[in-house]
Parts: sequence; C-alpha cells; structure tokens
Amino acid sequence: MLKKIPIELMVWAGALLFLACTKTSGMSHSSLCPLHLLGFDWCPGCGLGRSIRYMLHGDPIRSFGQHWFGIPALFILIYRIIHLLNNFLINLYNSTQFQHGKRHTS
Repeated sequence: MLKKIPIELMVWAGALLFLACTKTSGMSHSSLCPLHLLGFDWCPGCGLGRSIRYMLHGDPIRSFGQHWFGIPALFILIYRIIHLLNNFLINLYNSTQFQHGKRHTS
C-alpha cells in the first residue's frame, strides 16, 4: 500500500508554487487576511508572503523591502519541502521493497 503524500508537503509546495505564479506588479492583491479585510495597509503575514513572492521572481531588493524575514523564510520553506519529500520517498521506497519481498529482516 502506497503511503499518502504528507499534507504539510502539499501545503508548502502549493503555497510556493502559487506565489511563484502570481504577478508582482500592482499594489492590490486578493487576500483572506483579517487585517487586510479590516482595511489595514500593513500586515506582517501579508508582507512576508509578498516578500517571498518577490524573491521567487528574482527581486531581492523589493523582497527585503516588504519584510526582512522573507528571504530566510523562503530558504526555510525550501529546506522543509526537501526534508518532507526525502522522507516521503524513503518511506515509499521501503514500503515498495517490503511489498515485493525484497526486504529481509534479521
């Protein structure tokens, strides 16, 4: 039986893919942020998302201008995605080997 892909892996990879595919031009953006919906112009979470988006589009200056932690956060997320993917593939490989009778325990 194949293991399911971890939800955390899908969330982080999907979020980075979404940010990489969205436009960086213009000041307006759609948001589910409660602070943004209440009319506040600045939110640390929104700034972090915009910062990561600018970095994914190759603009480190604007990225840093949106939120100073965006660049380190991007690297932390990439590390986490690689770690989760690695664990998933190891578990998948081990379960496949076990199913085919190739894994012997002593």
